[in-house]
Amino acid sequence: MKWFYSLFLVAISFQAQTKLPTIFGDNMVLQQKGKISIWGKDLPNSQINISTSWGVKSSTKVDENGFWKTKIRTNKASFNPEKITIKGSETITFKNVLIGEVWLCSGQSNMDMPMMGLGKSKVLNADDYLNQSINKNIRLFNNPRAASIELNFETGGKWKKSNRESAKKFSAVGYIFAQQLFDKLKVPIGIIETAWGGTRIEAWLPKEYLIKYKDVKIPDKLHQDQNKQKKPSFLYNAMIHPFQDFKIKGVLWYQGESNRTKPEPYFSLMTDLINSWRIQWKDRNLPFYFVQIAPYNYVKYKKGKLNYSNFIRDTQFKISQKIKNSGLVVTTDIGDCNDIHPSKKGEVAKRLANLALVEEYNHQNFFYKSPELKKIRIKKNKVTLKFNLSDKDYFISTSNIKGFSIAGSDKKFYPANVIIGKNKKELILSSKKITKPVAVRYGFEPCFKGNLKTKSGLPIAVFRTDDW
Repeated sequence: MKWFYSLFLVAISFQAQTKLPTIFGDNMVLQQKGKISIWGKDLPNSQINISTSWGVKSSTKVDENGFWKTKIRTNKASFNPEKITIKGSETITFKNVLIGEVWLCSGQSNMDMPMMGLGKSKVLNADDYLNQSINKNIRLFNNPRAASIELNFETGGKWKKSNRESAKKFSAVGYIFAQQLFDKLKVPIGIIETAWGGTRIEAWLPKEYLIKYKDVKIPDKLHQDQNKQKKPSFLYNAMIHPFQDFKIKGVLWYQGESNRTKPEPYFSLMTDLINSWRIQWKDRNLPFYFVQIAPYNYVKYKKGKLNYSNFIRDTQFKISQKIKNSGLVVTTDIGDCNDIHPSKKGEVAKRLANLALVEEYNHQNFFYKSPELKKIRIKKNKVTLKFNLSDKDYFISTSNIKGFSIAGSDKKFYPANVIIGKNKKELILSSKKITKPVAVRYGFEPCFKGNLKTKSGLPIAVFRTDDW
């Protein structure tokens, strides 16, 4: 009987261990001036007391299932190393905690691609960025790849100070974005990477949002196959849900290549993804900035038809127009037709950072946004496209502007002759083969590289005005 009692005590002792997901740990960064959710596991119905070195305290009870959750307030950003102590059945102290700005980056391989490169694909000027990577005030959290049929508790990563070793294995886009923010804001920056290459958007969505999609089959069992990361909701369960509502400033998203062969539902899927993540983080206005997938010469697929990657790009443009507190980075000028992982990750990161600096941190006096189609006007055989451009931005005269095509009611597109309007914020299109145009497309070539110039140097997005 004694051995049974001893086993019982061991079980109770194991169950009583205070545990938090690894997003909480030494060297972490907490979002400034916010209510930070903090949670964990412990002995059911026990008491949890939290104290911080900046004077904030909180307490809560563990529920009957062994889970607890509470909030703590943070002050404005500071370089002072702070401490957080959690007292439950055990006492845990997190050290060297900074308060600053926290962002999360996610998506597939172009977000997952580390500073050290991905296979034969390299990051342009990687050594220059890595030579500047020793910075104790930039902290990196690289969440390991994981897939699950159930909602996970654990994250699995670990906060690390930025240095050459930690930065070279981190998302190039995410790291350079953090570096850019630190240079401009002069506050601690925390960046969380949770990404996996080759994944479809369905894998990143909660199960309840996927039920309405008839073509999406949600597994009810976990099979040990090599493609578990492609299963609907599996990555959300293991790589997004565990962060719960850990306070962040915003999200960076780079994904879409894997959905190119079936673009029709992407608008709805991405809208659901943004809304569901905002609900999870309990922030309906959570900034969500994403990248229009870069040009690449995708192979032809079934029946000799070209892939539909440009329909994904058009969808991404339309989503940025529809959803508030979202923004689009256009990459038609920095792709690589021979490499699906283009090297100019620094330019992508800088454009994302500029969006954040203007929209979230009120910085001004620099170009940060690509021209956006505002209105289309058709008169006789000519089409006038009006654009929203940043202050002091305008189109620059270019001979033989490429990429625009127009169609009549027969839905056949022909290359358009393009001239820049007198106010330099309009484009006028025509074609000798079209007498009554009804639709315009831009950038709908297999691998498009535009030559339309702007004062800002920023390209316009791939788009279409039809729904064919």
